[in-house]
This record gives sequence, structure tokens and C-alpha cells, in this order.
Amino acid sequence: MSEQKAFTLEKRDDGIAIITIDVPGESMNTLKSSFADEVTDLLDDIENDSSIKGIVFVSGKATSFIAGADIRMIADCSSAADAESLARQGQALFDRVEEQKVPVIAAVHGACLGGGLELALACHGRVISDSDKTVMGLPEVQLGLLPGSGGTQRLPRKVGIQQGLTMMLTGKQLRPKQAKKYGLANDVVPQSILLEAAIELAKKGKPKPSKPNHGLVQKILEGPLSSVLYKKAREQAQKKAQGNYPAIDRIIDTVSHGISKGMKAGLELEAKNFGELAMTPESNQLRNIFFATTEMKKETGADGVKPDKVKKAAVLGGGLMGGGIAHVSINKAKVPVRLKDINQEGIKNALHYHHSLLKPKVKRKIMRQAELEKQMLMLSTTTDYSGFKDVDIVNEAVFEDLDLKQKMVSDIEQNAQKSTIFATNTSSLPITKIAAKAERPELVIGLHYFSPVEKMPLAEIITHPGTSDKTIATTVAFARAQGKTPIVVRDGAGFYVNRILAPYMNEAARLLLDGEPIEHIDKALVKFGFPVGPITLLDEVGIDVGAKVAPILVDALGERFESPTAFDKLLDDGRKGRKTKKGFYKYEGGKKGKEVDSSVYKILDVSPSQQLDREQIVERTIYPMLNEAAWCLQDDIINSPRDGDIGAIYGIGFPPFLGGPFRYMDSLGIKQVVEKLQALEKEQGARYAPCDLLVQMAKDNTRFYS
Repeated sequence: MSEQKAFTLEKRDDGIAIITIDVPGESMNTLKSSFADEVTDLLDDIENDSSIKGIVFVSGKATSFIAGADIRMIADCSSAADAESLARQGQALFDRVEEQKVPVIAAVHGACLGGGLELALACHGRVISDSDKTVMGLPEVQLGLLPGSGGTQRLPRKVGIQQGLTMMLTGKQLRPKQAKKYGLANDVVPQSILLEAAIELAKKGKPKPSKPNHGLVQKILEGPLSSVLYKKAREQAQKKAQGNYPAIDRIIDTVSHGISKGMKAGLELEAKNFGELAMTPESNQLRNIFFATTEMKKETGADGVKPDKVKKAAVLGGGLMGGGIAHVSINKAKVPVRLKDINQEGIKNALHYHHSLLKPKVKRKIMRQAELEKQMLMLSTTTDYSGFKDVDIVNEAVFEDLDLKQKMVSDIEQNAQKSTIFATNTSSLPITKIAAKAERPELVIGLHYFSPVEKMPLAEIITHPGTSDKTIATTVAFARAQGKTPIVVRDGAGFYVNRILAPYMNEAARLLLDGEPIEHIDKALVKFGFPVGPITLLDEVGIDVGAKVAPILVDALGERFESPTAFDKLLDDGRKGRKTKKGFYKYEGGKKGKEVDSSVYKILDVSPSQQLDREQIVERTIYPMLNEAAWCLQDDIINSPRDGDIGAIYGIGFPPFLGGPFRYMDSLGIKQVVEKLQALEKEQGARYAPCDLLVQMAKDNTRFYS
């Protein structure tokens, strides 16, 4: 029996050769270096057949053209030269596609990303489906890489330098109408006629290269003043990246070099830069995250247990959290939602919030008005429990009160099915206590979202000792359907994310009370790699929320979680943060949290004066977080270092290029981490004492990852 090929050739009577891409045993097509010989053989066959008048590349998968290259290939490279060779192989193959004498057309449906788009760009034309599944982009920067098979050269020439840089520096994906607008697609057609349309385009001869439709200013920027464009792109990208992602400068340099020196020179530099970036620690850590999240998608949270399908969901509470949960349940998971609030005002707020998130999609032509109306109708509301008889899962999002949440459990048990899961969104109350009076405690579980729900990717699935495996598996599957990356954690004060966040925030507060300027603290941690600094985060989360969670953590975990009492003065002054437009930063007069409200120093009786450098600020705040992450592993709150890393990155924005707390500790060396914690313990107090797990690992010279 012959080995099944990923690329197959069909020669039609009308002279069109159809090359179908269908990687055996995979749900999506990804490119591997071993496929080069397959494609080469097919092109040899085509070139030797004078009856062939055109070529069409099409996918045999239902949901993807080509989702990218298989990045596991990079793990097999031991040097930059090895990785550079991979890039050159891809470049040579796609150059040959482009050099075909007959028209080559890509018929694209589904994900066309990375190497998939590079192949499509090498074709002479692209016909794409109008499906929501169809997206086109070069997301390599998210793996600390640049496109290595001609993408840095062909994309800017196709869509313009500015749009090409935007796509490569952000990983932005274009939808069908956008792809047509920017000249990336020759035509957009229904999926049902995609192949026929591509064949017809091939029969017409090679399409004329489309030129980006830019105004005069853009033409000047991409011509005589191109240096200004590259400089601006670099400034904007590094404003967020803070110099922590070397791929950004390499992408800009490679594009600039190719535009000014020519395609061949650009490809040479592209391959060289790809090889060097592949060997950077930043790319290694970003690829580790990719592999971890891919691995997690295959897990149910309960080995060997299949989840039940959620056909209808309910939400208790019409606030921002409840409205956000309802939205992702409808928009992402595609299930109808019954939302209950105690009054019409809450219901009105939830409906408005759902609509406000859908409307911009219609405006940007991502969604049709009819689809918006359909999704609005999927959210029904009530002030009682009517319509709850057939719900499969209830997301509770009322305020943090144990008696109230226990009453909610009882109400659902009385008004819903005997199989209905009660998923509480508590951020601090133990799930064990919420389930304490339940008739069916096996159906009670924590499903902790982060605000805003529609943007934050993490969901903590919190189990108590009585939670059933079926409940866990179903909740994990539902959270994933909502577009979340779920991690399963054990019940305990603060669970995982808030528990590691608390000591970090507490130390930032102590630094402020010691006189360190607010902007200095925040800038130090942003430079380290966090999306926002800890003081900004406290304003965003709510100073009152921090004050409420702190005593719970102290009661359960001891005095290392003691927070500065001086912050009570802020609450007495009505300062809760952004939500009251009064906190550490100014929110009036268009400031929107970008300028420190210096009056806060007087309230706290602090005279700001910078004494510590950036590295000292980082050490004071980061090491307690690292230590607490290890505590959580020691206490079995998390199942593995992998889950802890994903939770920290997706939950609180721990710098992805560092790999998460556990991979970061491995890179520092566990012995060095323990020594630094012990030095800080002598200097600052017992709250820095390293946990037993770290001490033992330092003695044994072991790591979290082998």
C-alpha cells in the first residue's frame, strides 16, 4: 500500500491542473519540510505536460487552506544556519511556483496563515471564499519570528508597505472583504463556487498584478519618504513591545532592505533573520506557549470523560460581567442564553452591552445586520426563573456574598434540570462553601472569568472535592467554546491567578508608600513586559476589590498576604479607580488614566522621590509572584507548571516572551531564585521566604521543565 501524500494532482480535460492539499491524519493543513519533494515532483510533471494551461491550489480540508508551517520543524534545528536553511527551502519552492509559465491560482477557503499565505502570495492570483472561516495573515511575530518563505517581500508589494508592516508586526488577519480591498484577493465568491471561479480565473491567463489603492500621501510615504514610514512603524510597535521582541525590528529591517535593494536581496536577509530569530530565547518561549495551548485544547480536564453538549445556557446577573458572559456564550459558543436580573435596569444594561459589542462588527463589515439581529434574539431575559427548565449550565455573576450565592444554588436546583451545572464566577469565595448546602454539590463548580470577559482569554475552572468529572469536562468544553483558554485549578483562597497577583500588587503598594513615584513603578513593570503597571492595574480592577480580597487571603494563607492599611484612606476619599473616575490616575478632561493624580500622594501622606532603579522595582514585585506560583504548585492548586504559566500569561499578562513564571524561574536558575528570595527576606521580611518546594529544588538542582 503506497504512502498517502499531502499534495495530489488531478489533470482536467480543459487543461487545468488541480493540486489538492490534504495533510493525512490532521484536521488542518500545515506545511512540513518533507512536502517540498512532493510539490517539486508535481511541478516537474506539470512542466513536462504541454497540455496544462493553468494550475489551481485548493485545500481538501473543510475549514482551512493552510493554517501555517509546522513550527515543530524549528525544534529540530540546532543552529541558526539550520533554521536559515529551512527558510531558503521554502523560498525556493515558492519562487518556483511564482515562476510557472502558466497561471497559478490559489482557491482559498478557511485559515490561510503563515506559510499558507506565503504560498498563496507566490501564486499569480487568489480567489477566496466569503466564509467567516476565511482569514489571511502572517502571524509569525507572535512566535518571535518573521515570515521566512518570501512573506516579508511579497506581502508589502501586494498590499503596500504600510498595510504589509501592520499585518506582520501585529499578526493582524484580514477577512474576505478586507483582503479584496487591500489587493490580496482577486475575487471573493461563495464557497460553493470557489473552485470553479479559480479555474475560470486560471483560464483567462495570468492576472495583472494589483496595485494597492492608496492616496497621494500614502504614495509619497511609500516612495520618497519611506524612511519616515519605517521610523513611525518602529516607534509605534516598540511603544507596546518595549524592546522585548527582537522580531519587530528584524521585520522592519527586512522589508526596508528588500524594497530598497530588490527582491533577491530581501529574500537573502529574510532567510538570515529567520534563522537567527529562531534561536532567540524569546522565540523559544513563545513557541513553548503555542505548544502548551495546542496541547491543552485536546484535554477535557477530566481524563477519559467526555463532556455533555451545552445547548442552552443561563446567566444570573446583568452587570458588566454577566453581560460579557452572555455575549461570549452567544457570539462564540453559539448557544441561546436566558439572563435573569432582579430588575429591568440590569436586564436593559445586559442587552445594551451585548448590542454594543456586536454593532462595531456590522460597521466594520465583519458581520451582517441580519446576524446581529439573530444574536440579539438569542439573548432572552427575565426577572424570575421562567425559562430555566431546559438550561444545561448556569453562569452566576452576582456580587461577592456567600449567603446570596448559596441561595442562587438552591434556586437553580429548584427551577432547573437535575443535570444543570451551577458555575459560579466568584473571584474570592471558596467553591466548597458555595456548594456546602447544595443538594447536588457534584454539579457546582467555579468558572472564573476575567474582565472584560469578551477580551480576556483565560478562564479558571475551579473544582471542589465533590465536583464530578462530568461537570469538569462539560464546563471546560463550554469555556473553550466561549473562546477561552481554560485551566483547571483546585479550590482555595484566591484560586491561582489572584493568589499570585496579590503579593505582586502588595509590593507595588509598599513601594508607593515608601515614596517611589507611581509612574516609575508602573514604567518599570511595563518595561519588564507587562501590558500595564501594577498601580494602573489596581485602578482598572478597582481599589475596593483589592481591599475586599486581601482579608480572605490573609485568613486562609497567612500574614505574607498582609496588604498596606494605608489604602483605606483612598476608599474613604471615594477613590475606587477607573469605575469612579477617581484613583491613582486622572480620568477627567480627556486624560483617561494616562496622567498621575498627584493629589493621591497627599492622601497617603507620601512625598514621592525615586530611590530605587528599575531592576530593584522589578525584583521587589516579581519575586513574590514567582514564589507564590511555586506555592500554588506545592499546594496542588494547579496541576502542572504548564498550567501555571498559561494562567499567568493569559490571566494577568505575565510577559509571554519569558514563558510564564515557571519557565522564567528555570531560565534564571532555581538556586539563584532561592538566593534572591532569601536576600529579600533578610532585607524586607518573612513574606519573601522561599517555599519548601523551591528550597528542595535548589538543593537537588532540578527544574520545573526537563
